[in-house]
Amino acid sequence: MSRRKTPPNPAKAAATDLAAVRARIDAIDRQIQELIQERARFAQQVGRAKGPLKAAVDYYRPEREAQVLRMVIERNQGPLSVEEMVRLFREIMSSCLAQQEPLKIAFLGPEGTFSEQAVMKHFGQAARRLPLSGIEEVFQEVEAGHADFGVVPIENSGEGAVHSTLDMFFASPLKVCGEIELRIHQFLLSRSGELRAIERVYSHPQSLAQCKAWLRANLPKAERVPVSSNAEAARRARNADDAAAIAGAAAGAVYGLKVVDGPIEDRADNTTRFVVIGRELFAPSGRDKTSLLVAAGDRPGTLFKLLEPLARRGVNMTKIESRPSRQGKWQNAFFIDVEGHVEDPALQQVIADLGPFAAQVKILGSYPVAVL
Repeated sequence: MSRRKTPPNPAKAAATDLAAVRARIDAIDRQIQELIQERARFAQQVGRAKGPLKAAVDYYRPEREAQVLRMVIERNQGPLSVEEMVRLFREIMSSCLAQQEPLKIAFLGPEGTFSEQAVMKHFGQAARRLPLSGIEEVFQEVEAGHADFGVVPIENSGEGAVHSTLDMFFASPLKVCGEIELRIHQFLLSRSGELRAIERVYSHPQSLAQCKAWLRANLPKAERVPVSSNAEAARRARNADDAAAIAGAAAGAVYGLKVVDGPIEDRADNTTRFVVIGRELFAPSGRDKTSLLVAAGDRPGTLFKLLEPLARRGVNMTKIESRPSRQGKWQNAFFIDVEGHVEDPALQQVIADLGPFAAQVKILGSYPVAVL
């Protein structure tokens, strides 16, 4: 007499398969942890090779970090996005560097600003963040050595240059040693969360400008009050039901505000570029940008004579911005960004060409192009 076969149990088979997958994930997690620990040990060896008295800033090499992240991008085959892979590796590098001592990064505060988001994007969570009340204070703290680096906004894709940052470079000895591009999403935040209750809106002047069409359409009668930062706007808005702030979602979370609407920025590609300021120039990374400050007298053909050497030497200019030079009425200086590093022969030739004509040629910095 034949024995009846027990039919397969799909649920049991699925559970067995799931257990096997989880066991494999656990094994991979152990491998990942072991490799991160091994990386950290090698980072310690680098620290010992540089000497016991070195500070965290002496271990930080932005050109090397940029090279590592570019290799991460080249190797990435999914399913994680390039952005996620870069973020993960930044955090690994940030934690390894912080074994010696966390980097101290000054930024335009208070907590919850877009500048703070830029700091975390570039330096990772392990860096120590130092919020300050103004851009001038960020420069001062880095110059004095109280902060290793500073992060300040320099331009927005829709509203142009941040003049208060540019003007600091006329007298400051600090160098630009990095750049960060941050996608900016603006939200209308309030204590009540109701649009009809809002009579005034606080925000940084740049953010008010980035949302002017939305404000005109939705809050045409509300008073617009410019303040020093979006986080300061959120701090003020939390004290009254008839007030609101335009700020990032992080500021709303910090100050306990509700989202009334958002994102409300007028441009879908709204992006702010920040620069990292430090006390020295760094070596080339292989894909760099150089910022120059060039001043010349008010004579016919001045701008042509400043730009002609770039074209003749094959150096690509990516940005030019004029500002009053502070050396005489109607005298202008030009902030120029070009591709390449100041050590590149072509750029050295350009600087030499400018010497006889320009009243001033100041190298503001050579630094890796923003990875993402």
